[in-house]
Amino acid sequence: MRSLALPLCAALCLCLQGHAADTKPNPELEATIAKTMVPYAGKSVHGVDASTLTGKVMCGYQGWFNCEGDGASRSWVHWTKGKGVPSPQNVKVDLWPDLSEMGADEKFNTEFHHQDGRVAQVFSSYKKPTVLRHFQWMKDYGIDGVFVQRFVGGARSPSFQTHNNTVLAHCREGANLHGRTYALMYDLSGLGAGKMEEVMDDWHSLRTRMKLCDDPAYLHHKGKPVVTVWGIGFNDKRAYTLEECRTLIQFLKDVGCTVMIGVPTYWLEQKNDTVKDTTLHEIMALADIVSPWTVGRFGTPEQAAKHAEKLVKPDIAWCQQHKLDYLPVLFPGFSWQNMYGTQNAIPRLKGEFLWTQFKALKNAGATMFYVAMFDEVDEGTAIFKCTNDVPVESPFVTYEGLPSDYYLRLTGEGAKMLRGELPADSPLPKP
Repeated sequence: MRSLALPLCAALCLCLQGHAADTKPNPELEATIAKTMVPYAGKSVHGVDASTLTGKVMCGYQGWFNCEGDGASRSWVHWTKGKGVPSPQNVKVDLWPDLSEMGADEKFNTEFHHQDGRVAQVFSSYKKPTVLRHFQWMKDYGIDGVFVQRFVGGARSPSFQTHNNTVLAHCREGANLHGRTYALMYDLSGLGAGKMEEVMDDWHSLRTRMKLCDDPAYLHHKGKPVVTVWGIGFNDKRAYTLEECRTLIQFLKDVGCTVMIGVPTYWLEQKNDTVKDTTLHEIMALADIVSPWTVGRFGTPEQAAKHAEKLVKPDIAWCQQHKLDYLPVLFPGFSWQNMYGTQNAIPRLKGEFLWTQFKALKNAGATMFYVAMFDEVDEGTAIFKCTNDVPVESPFVTYEGLPSDYYLRLTGEGAKMLRGELPADSPLPKP
């Protein structure tokens, strides 16, 4: 299942759709971007310890959803495979979000309908109340925080950049208000050759203009702010090179960061999803934290347990030998029904699949967890509140009758297990 190597699969082109034209200079948009690059000056509530990643369960936060009329001027993004309002002809997502707690101005109509005839609605990540509520949920269920995804492939599109910065600012505020933590994760997917300097410039801008690392809620580890570079060592014909990745990692280290890198599952043996290049391990040793991407690499609880035993334990041993921390990735399930027309690829089994990973990785020696993803309804990996009352016009994955908050609670229970507050052989929590 090599195509599952990416957290976004076909996402990047959809993320950038319709924005080739706005790469021309636009003073109004540039002014808008400037307004998004400001330091945080609001309230900050002390909650989780933002000084370390150890003992934490972090989630990936895409924040890439837009709707027509949300104020971002990007129309529909990530809800559909093309242009236009979400409909049976263009829908891209496999889970349907539960909007029962959202205000009227956070809901956007689609051409879908629920069983009782109500118009089905979706949300926009551009809306601050929506993002703040997501962080409230993290607090409610004991989830420590998120890695906010940042895509650099569209960095020269002002509207794309405005959206990126706005969502990042929402996450920053949400983390501060609700005592959570967050860190930036650069996803290099779609980045062209010779473009790594754009990532460096972007980080410099975030750090100097937004004062990102001065934020009390920003995640630090080993005394330095954490920044992640995702997409190093994959064998899917990326345009940028390993040497360019080396340059980026060294730059981030030189400016005082703790660097986490997202690598393929089989990085240690350099097979399957990984480039076969002797320099990969050299480059990895420059970082501080290693996080292998495992979405789609196994599909049953039994396979998840075997993966932890056969791959994770040797991974951790290598990292310990090189004085690196290890952050394994967990995921609740996977589906591409509406995106590609394939059936539910990896069933959730009412939480058993995810819970098995928590137990197996804890027993393998993991000291930190990364759950992919918080809000990823595109590929059916979301853990936030999703409804079983899905639209009737197209096939959607549900939570199999479980409460909409079940996976939030399950992730919070996984955090307790990680910290030793629950035994590693604990049974699957009941709804």
